[in-house]
Amino acid sequence: MSVQGRPRVLIVEDEVGIRRGLSDVLRFSGCEVSAVADGPSGLQLGLTEPWDLVVLDIMLPQLDGLSVCRELRAQGRHMPILMLTAKGDEDDVVRGFEAGADDYVIKPFSVRELSARFAALLRRSPRQPGKKLMIGELELDDERSALIAGELSIELTTRELRLLRVLALEAGRIVSRRRLLQEAWDMNNAELVETRTVDMHIAKLRKKLGQHGELIETVRGQGYRVCG
Repeated sequence: MSVQGRPRVLIVEDEVGIRRGLSDVLRFSGCEVSAVADGPSGLQLGLTEPWDLVVLDIMLPQLDGLSVCRELRAQGRHMPILMLTAKGDEDDVVRGFEAGADDYVIKPFSVRELSARFAALLRRSPRQPGKKLMIGELELDDERSALIAGELSIELTTRELRLLRVLALEAGRIVSRRRLLQEAWDMNNAELVETRTVDMHIAKLRKKLGQHGELIETVRGQGYRVCG
């Protein structure tokens, strides 16, 4: 957060009208906003300054948004990322999630929808204080990490932490893929989205957690459950 406590948001969008509109909406909501028009500039700012949210268009000059997103994640930047796309097909959405995006909005979008997405990502960001949860030897904190036995730290993305939180709060109980989409992705129309998006994220999360990934159990035809 900024010194004044206002969320800092980076917008990477090459269309002037959309860039200005996004900036106006966010500033009206009380955010500090910086906006750039190409991929390399967005990547540089994303890597060199702290942000509470990055709004990233997929189609950008010189370096596309998916590449920017992947590089931010590869360099250990775990702020929420909202992708903007003019393509509504499922494959495009899945590619965004694979690159590390936390949510997406399809153009054209309404100010009301956009404001709701912004608020949800900022509100549910792990920067916000919350109760620590345990899954086996994993202690989830509010700094986007899973602490193992209080020593080894595994960095998590915002999405991964949210998935683990939902599962931890329901420890021992089955959580459906639809519910994970609703709570970890803020999708009110989760029944319309292909659930392999959840499976893909769970697989990546298990790999990142190593031997501790076995704590996430697949319940065939129903969803996922954690032990401990």
